[in-house]
Amino acid sequence: MDIYKQENIGALIEGNSYVGRGIVIGKTEDGKKAVSAYFIMGRSANSRNRVFVKRDGVLYTEPYDASKVEDPSLIIYAALRNYENKLIVTNGDQTDTIWEGLKKGESFSQALTTREFEPDGPNFTPRISGMITFGKNDFTYEMSILKSADREGTACNRYTFSYPALKGLGHFIHTYVCDGNPIPTFQGEPERVNIVNDIDAFTTELWNALDQDNKISLYVRYTDLETGAEDERLINKNV
Repeated sequence: MDIYKQENIGALIEGNSYVGRGIVIGKTEDGKKAVSAYFIMGRSANSRNRVFVKRDGVLYTEPYDASKVEDPSLIIYAALRNYENKLIVTNGDQTDTIWEGLKKGESFSQALTTREFEPDGPNFTPRISGMITFGKNDFTYEMSILKSADREGTACNRYTFSYPALKGLGHFIHTYVCDGNPIPTFQGEPERVNIVNDIDAFTTELWNALDQDNKISLYVRYTDLETGAEDERLINKNV
């Protein structure tokens, strides 16, 4: 078994109808850019009634048709935002929890001690989060998953992973293993993925690999480590 094996993002997703929401963070092969990506999927009409909207530098999930919103509590939130030299991306309103925690001097993991998995039993959807910390022409990153300790949701297990940025390597964490009832939550460490230099190639491969019926939106950002310039792609199925 090669524990250092890397896969193309498409190979890890294709044919899997429901990996839920997913975060990818890594560095391009040429070592020049930090990469962050976030996608959402949905099975219910309420979940599918969403789009990504970029406003004042923050990425939000918003209703596609506001008249059809049933319960906004777990589906409408700021998914990606900056704080000083840090970029936060999550699958829920814990984006703001981390953001507020950083302002108070807390670390990524400290801020998340106030949160747990989503209260949507029997699935108890994990909260997944990532944060890039930019330095001089480089960065490090952390990822987290908060998941139920048992079938009843009586306690929360907390896992945090910290990574140096290595050329061509990224890590991919998602909420579910696959579809099911209840839906099985993500297991183990974030998966190792190849990060290519071309943002369009990466975006296209990821979007095309997601299940046609269940995919909703995708956001990808490539940040130049020398200049700080940001190149981004945003795709909404609902347009």
